[in-house]
Amino acid sequence: MRQEKANFFLLDVRNPNEYAICHLNGHLIPLNELPSRLNELNPEQHIVVHCHSGGRSRRATEFLIQQGFKNVCNLRGGVTAWSNEIDSSMPKY
Repeated sequence: MRQEKANFFLLDVRNPNEYAICHLNGHLIPLNELPSRLNELNPEQHIVVHCHSGGRSRRATEFLIQQGFKNVCNLRGGVTAWSNEIDSSMPKY
């Protein structure tokens, strides 16, 4: 079975202090900076947005879609869900 490399961009919209506690190796653009940093994102690439529990990433996903990004999805539950369901070694905060 051939494994394909994931072709998506992981966007973390938390604050830098949260990112320092734990992260999923995504690109950090805090939610409040997203409008001024859209040039860092490729509108053609699939973007998975996440935050701590899903609220900010939902708003960021909606914003990106309004800006014309077509391949955007929200990682529901964020880092909290990831640490509870996938990687229990991830620090909880």
